[in-house]
Amino acid sequence: MTPTIAFLGCGSMSEAILAGLLATGFSPHHVRATVRTRERAAWLAERHGVAAVATDADPDANRAAAGAAGLVVLGVKPALVRPVAVEIASALDPQALVLSVAGAVPLASVESALPAGQPVVRAMPNTPSRIGYGVTALAAGAHASAADRRRAHDLFTTVGWAVEVPEEQIDAVGTLSGSGPAYVFYLTEAMAEAGVRLGLPAELARELAARTVAGAGRMLVDGADPTALRRAVSSPQGSTERAIATFEQRGLPDIVAAGAAAAAARTAEITRELG
Repeated sequence: MTPTIAFLGCGSMSEAILAGLLATGFSPHHVRATVRTRERAAWLAERHGVAAVATDADPDANRAAAGAAGLVVLGVKPALVRPVAVEIASALDPQALVLSVAGAVPLASVESALPAGQPVVRAMPNTPSRIGYGVTALAAGAHASAADRRRAHDLFTTVGWAVEVPEEQIDAVGTLSGSGPAYVFYLTEAMAEAGVRLGLPAELARELAARTVAGAGRMLVDGADPTALRRAVSSPQGSTERAIATFEQRGLPDIVAAGAAAAAARTAEITRELG
């Protein structure tokens, strides 16, 4: 029998995972979703054909959805993960896998809110999951079996690429791949602005920058080494080599490393703030 999957909280990220799951042929009749408002619930039901209930209309919606599910995705905001886990704890099947997609919420925090022995996996997906090119880091809890880990991995491969790491690495992975799309967007903005300063129309500069970044990313995903690619483009004494030398002189690698360190520090702060 096909197990039911419950999405508790179905914002843009959880909806992307839901859409990826349905695209594999998974039946919408085996999906339950809870959201805050009736309008969002109606929209999800119409868009994806799933059973969606608003907690504004039914205060017991989370418990009902979780109690009927073999896999429960906690897609609420980080501050609500533990309260929702406490709320659904007594309704869960002991074998149900609870999958948290909230940043900065450790496995121990989720596990301590659930019945002893409940399988839990923590996931850190990123924004490109919305278009099927996501990167997701997974960390298994103390009671997650090999089968549980496979289920989590299979779910996230519907929206891109997934990798399992020890939990102590997941925040670092999130700093790289979770925040990383914003770094790339920022670089693309800077490239477009550079084009404008060189005399290009703004719209053309933006299009050139965006398509250049997309094409370069495609080459990297196909397995090419970034250092080898950079060297291949940077002809000796050429213009590209001069640009790279300038980036090095201005300390671009150190700037990126400092930004990543700042992001990691802020993640640690948020974890402490959440208790």
